[in-house]
Amino acid sequence: MERNREIYKVTLVGGVVNVLLLLFKFIAGILGHSAAMVADAVHSLSDFLTDIVVLIFVRISSKPKDKTHEYGHGKYETLAMTLIGMALLVVAIGIIYNGLTKIVSCVNGDTLKAPGMLALWAALLSIVLKEGVYRYSMVKARELNSQAVEANAWHHRSDALSSVGTAVGIGGAIFLGQRWAVFDPIASVIVGIFIVKVSVDMLRKGIGDLMEHSLPDSVEEEILALVASLPGDVNPHDLRTRRLGNHYAIELHILMDGDISLRDAHDKASEVEDLLRDHYGEDTHVAVHVEPK
Repeated sequence: MERNREIYKVTLVGGVVNVLLLLFKFIAGILGHSAAMVADAVHSLSDFLTDIVVLIFVRISSKPKDKTHEYGHGKYETLAMTLIGMALLVVAIGIIYNGLTKIVSCVNGDTLKAPGMLALWAALLSIVLKEGVYRYSMVKARELNSQAVEANAWHHRSDALSSVGTAVGIGGAIFLGQRWAVFDPIASVIVGIFIVKVSVDMLRKGIGDLMEHSLPDSVEEEILALVASLPGDVNPHDLRTRRLGNHYAIELHILMDGDISLRDAHDKASEVEDLLRDHYGEDTHVAVHVEPK
């Protein structure tokens, strides 16, 4: 429960910042005639919506095992990360489309309004606040070992970096004169492309875990080395791994002398399980199959 309270606290901090920023950005984008700032505001709105997703799914993922979820509800946290990635991708496509439309319009001879200083100040404020929330969220994500909080942290970072592009575009459009107003939609397209990359990385990881992707080779090698370090010749092999939310699921076989007692074989299997849970957390799912030599 303490972990959940910390996740709620981190998410609520980000949510408050997102609400304040998205309101300010929308006002600044509309009054300041900035397509890039309106795009940035939409990004902040998606941040706020993903905060809600995290709060809902982390609550579900913390439920204990039951008859219908014998491996627990940890996958819901992975699902939250995947949904955040999908939201980011949709936002990015919309931003790119809107920016390209304005660029084409400018190329065809239409005059774009140069953005105002209010839009620039909004972008600079967003950079400072969102980078701060990213750093705070990432520290907490590592402390809490939470995929959802880490995904949300990257969402904050993507907003901060998008605001950097927005600030550059708006600043160029303001200080270089009316003929350079096209810098504003160009900046929005660059921001959109960056967000696409972030969202695709998140989707690849989230979908991989949902589809039972194995743990990284480095982790599997560490597991085998840990088991092999136990006293006696256990010869770990046939390792299978996957993620259950923020926990690991580990299944492996060990070879033992076929003449030992059933109790001794059971004790050695329990020793392997305890070792792995001590190393990767008490909620790690471990299954050990003993084979005779």
